[in-house]
Amino acid sequence: MNNMFSKAAIWVVIALVLFTVFKQFDAKGLSSGAAPMAYSEFINEVKAGHISDAVIEDRNIIANTSDGKKVKTSTTFLDRGLVGDLLNNNVKFDVKQPEEPSFLSQIFISWFPMILLLGVWIFFMRQMQGGGKGGAFSFGKSKARMLDETTNTVTFADVAGCDEAKDEVSEIVDFLRDPTKFQKLGGRIPHGVLMVGPPGTGKTLLARAIAGEAKVPFFTISGSDFVEMFVGVGASRVRDMFENAKKHSPCIIFIDEIDAVGRHRGAGMGGGNDEREQTLNQMLVEMDGFEVNSGVIVIAATNRADVLDKALLRPGRFDRQVVVGLPDIRGREQILNVHMRKVPISTDVKADILARGTPGFSGADLANLVNEAALFAARRTKRLVEMQDFEDAKDKIVMGPERKSAVMREEERRNTAYHESGHAVVAKLLPKADPVHKVTIMPRGFALGLTWQLPEHDRVNMYKDKMLEEIAILFGGRISEEIFMHQMSTGASNDFERATKLARAMVTRYGMSETLGTMVYEDTEQDAYFGRMAAKTVSEATQQKVDAEIRSILDQQYALSRSLLEENRDKVEAMTKALLDWETIDADQINDIMEGLSPRLPKYGIPVKKTPTDSSSGGVSPTATAPA
Repeated sequence: MNNMFSKAAIWVVIALVLFTVFKQFDAKGLSSGAAPMAYSEFINEVKAGHISDAVIEDRNIIANTSDGKKVKTSTTFLDRGLVGDLLNNNVKFDVKQPEEPSFLSQIFISWFPMILLLGVWIFFMRQMQGGGKGGAFSFGKSKARMLDETTNTVTFADVAGCDEAKDEVSEIVDFLRDPTKFQKLGGRIPHGVLMVGPPGTGKTLLARAIAGEAKVPFFTISGSDFVEMFVGVGASRVRDMFENAKKHSPCIIFIDEIDAVGRHRGAGMGGGNDEREQTLNQMLVEMDGFEVNSGVIVIAATNRADVLDKALLRPGRFDRQVVVGLPDIRGREQILNVHMRKVPISTDVKADILARGTPGFSGADLANLVNEAALFAARRTKRLVEMQDFEDAKDKIVMGPERKSAVMREEERRNTAYHESGHAVVAKLLPKADPVHKVTIMPRGFALGLTWQLPEHDRVNMYKDKMLEEIAILFGGRISEEIFMHQMSTGASNDFERATKLARAMVTRYGMSETLGTMVYEDTEQDAYFGRMAAKTVSEATQQKVDAEIRSILDQQYALSRSLLEENRDKVEAMTKALLDWETIDADQINDIMEGLSPRLPKYGIPVKKTPTDSSSGGVSPTATAPA
């Protein structure tokens, strides 16, 4: 509002100055109402005695005729006979000297070019500063945006899935509300809190919730906003930001992606690195220098804490590090409930089932899941978002959109149905396998089918018996093709790759081989991450034993999977028929088939069965079993 008022005032002043200058060049109304007349005609009128009086000013002539009319004319040369003609014809005339321009006009005319150049320079300077925020000389001004308690309505009730992190920062809220509670016992609140965690876990949201709970101003800025092409600008912005924060104390300063300015010093020479290091040095001084910033708490967020400078992480600056990790199954359920409050949800939506089916999802991923489900419901012209919309949204996010336009021959559909049925039947028969949630032969992404297993709880450790069962489940697809289709396809390539990696890890890294014992037979992932040369740590004879042990594990689980499918041929046939009819079956239908019953109809209607064609599908993509 103040910026708009100042701009309006400037334009009003400019208009007044221009009006005053142009007014000086006005002829003061002398020529108003006078009819123009040619100079030759004016001489003839004078000689004919039709002109009664005249006024001569510079080269302009204003005259009155004998019949009361006013005329005007002008001459571009000095007519020496004009005065004689006027005298000889008894015309009263007066000669006036042209008026000198006013002092204001002289100032404006002489200084106009300089004012114009100054205005152009100010305009370009404002453009360089991103639209002129803060004026033409705002290089060193902070770009932090302040949110007060009226604009920041986020509280701890809007943050879910990170209870430990909320407990860590809750005392900051107590300090901002009542600092004397800690100060009377000699306690000092941390100067800074560093939030570390993967992207999308809610670090920024948690920082805003702290300010919202404490009802204090919240300054937010990105680490990249400090660094400019001019050396010293970043340091000036840091000083200005802390000065503004102290004026609004107590308050919170939130620096997002602090690794953009807080990286290790001394990593480069010259250029922008000098500017970044000066900015970091100024930040270090402001957080723990000669001046105590009472009531100003700095909260920073990053997902690259390993690259931050050690001086930034020491006590006295960022005293406390809060890990905001991926939510567990209970946290995912809480996050889903928070986002579902904004969407009309049907009664059949189960947040706990959705939480089980989204391992590894961050808070941002879960928010996207709810949004995608709402979009599915809107496209289907529904009034409420149903469980089917959430299932379709989850499948789209994990595996990609449905390839409904993919043309598959009937033989390939049948082969895919047997493949996925083999995975599902083996998973249902093994005692420690995760429950099968859904089986589909609808192509998604690069997969022609999918067997989806939902874990009942989050995994912390991997156990040998469960890993062996996973290998057997992975072999179920290929074995089913061999038994029922009497052929092999490339659809099991991804299954074999995952089974081999799992068996190799059991032998070479986890010490789960009774023959080779508890010894590591390959380089760690850390060595590969830092680019170190892979050194040969075992002999040729030992490597042969390792390969033989891996092959033994794979062969045993392959035989187990084959025996299970041979003994339950009827269940595989029934599940394949259901998949060919409905393309997707859920846990209830799978349980009916495994109990020897006819599968119940789908909950959400019977899909239209595709018409088989004899055209080629353009290649076979490997099928995939969803990771538990």
